[in-house]
Amino acid sequence: MSRRLLVEADGGSRGNPGQAAGGAVVIDPDGGELLAEVGVYVGIATNNVAEYQGMIAGIAAAFARDSAASVRVRMDSKLVVEQMSGRWKIKHPDMRELARTAHELIAGRDVTFEWVRREDNARADAVANESMDRRESFQRDHDGVTPAASDPDGPTLF
Repeated sequence: MSRRLLVEADGGSRGNPGQAAGGAVVIDPDGGELLAEVGVYVGIATNNVAEYQGMIAGIAAAFARDSAASVRVRMDSKLVVEQMSGRWKIKHPDMRELARTAHELIAGRDVTFEWVRREDNARADAVANESMDRRESFQRDHDGVTPAASDPDGPTLF
């Protein structure tokens, strides 16, 4: 059985479009251990673009820990969850490109998407807001694993 990882992802903008950032946390769902936090500063963008950026960064951080992991992504963006699950069409060109990037990242891997209420996504929201406040991207690894250490040719997180 492959390792299971949980990614909680979020994004937001102050104005729509406005200053935007995505955020994600990677968690070991068995023990609840926080493995990583990733903030992705986007600049001026819509909240939906920021949601996608946070999700992509979270999935990349999870696969940096274990490229064969089974990943469950939890988000409070119904739009992104439904689009990534293939139930809703992606009409906006920017989001279509971000969805393509995400699909390339998860191709052939076990990744599922789950919608959660906003109040159940507070950790990822806090990381996205920190990235907006700082106006910079960052990654905090709590388990000693960094993307460069585990996969030098891995995806760029931001």
